[in-house]
Amino acid sequence: MIRPEFWRDKRVFLTGHTGFKGTWTSLLLARLGAHVTGYSLSPETSPSLFELSGGANIVAAHIVADIRDQATLTSAMRQAKPEVVIHMAAQSLVRRSYRNPTETFDVNVMGTAHVLEAIRATPEARAGIIVTTDKVYDLSGDTSPRKETDPLGGHDPYSASKAAAEILTQSWRQSFFVGQADASPANIATVRSGNVIGGGDWSQDRIVTDLVASLSAGREVELRYPDSVRPWLYVLDTLTGYLMLAERLHGGTRAFAEAWNFGPLAGEEMRVRDVVSLFAQEWGGRGGWRQAAGSQPAEAPLLRLDPGKAVDQLGWRPSLGQAEAIRETAAWYRAFLTQQADATNLCRAGVERHLSRIEQASPAAF
Repeated sequence: MIRPEFWRDKRVFLTGHTGFKGTWTSLLLARLGAHVTGYSLSPETSPSLFELSGGANIVAAHIVADIRDQATLTSAMRQAKPEVVIHMAAQSLVRRSYRNPTETFDVNVMGTAHVLEAIRATPEARAGIIVTTDKVYDLSGDTSPRKETDPLGGHDPYSASKAAAEILTQSWRQSFFVGQADASPANIATVRSGNVIGGGDWSQDRIVTDLVASLSAGREVELRYPDSVRPWLYVLDTLTGYLMLAERLHGGTRAFAEAWNFGPLAGEEMRVRDVVSLFAQEWGGRGGWRQAAGSQPAEAPLLRLDPGKAVDQLGWRPSLGQAEAIRETAAWYRAFLTQQADATNLCRAGVERHLSRIEQASPAAF
């Protein structure tokens, strides 16, 4: 699993550090002893996990700026001298991508190009993790779990922009990071993760966000597609996979510089309506739901990832099954909203539980 000694005093440049996953990444890296330079826009949600957890004090440097600004991004990265770059900044909302598709492509495609160019200009960089999504796959045809070698697609603008970012990264990797006389020494990989859940996500159009609001108000939650199946994955399990991959990339092995899936293990499938029921049980409420009225943006009814490559080649596997991840997430929100627990303490306790689980699974690493 994670090798804590690798991350001690490691310089990491993290885009999107003010978001949900970015905040958890900062917390995990800080616990491991890394020095994180965060580069992101200000938090877009209220409440914000970044602000509630004192995120600006977790990172070594907190830079509020846009990845679309190539000059500022490159200057910030060169000054930080990171060995590891993790690119999470994105426009990640499907419905927003329908309202403003050009913004979505500008952020997710050109923003990724800017990050890769900044890595090229940073001689200390040895590993780059480009975060995309499980939605990059062409979902027409069969419903088998998607492997990294399956065709890319994208019905909605968000998915298409992330698939384009995958192709762009492959092009940059082959053109500027591999086999050229003046190639960057950094190894670059993309990561495609399932529907990430955990405490502190208040983004729009997220099932957990909608659930928490409904349970807090004592009303039914509206579901657009209650029978849709998604690859639910606990946030710290996702991030553990990213860090394990970064360790291999930093070690100089070009074979790891490719695309990787991170999702629940085979046989773990859960419909949206099942997530609602289980979450409500942990919360202590009834968890009723109703079908959302009116037409809804198209979404694939079934999305499954095959994480076999990460399991076999990285030794990664989730520390929590989907049901356990949902319970852990519900417990976080319940403690924060109904027991007035401190968000920083909740997150730090969550990180400690997670590290304890993976230490028990792989004690030699610790």
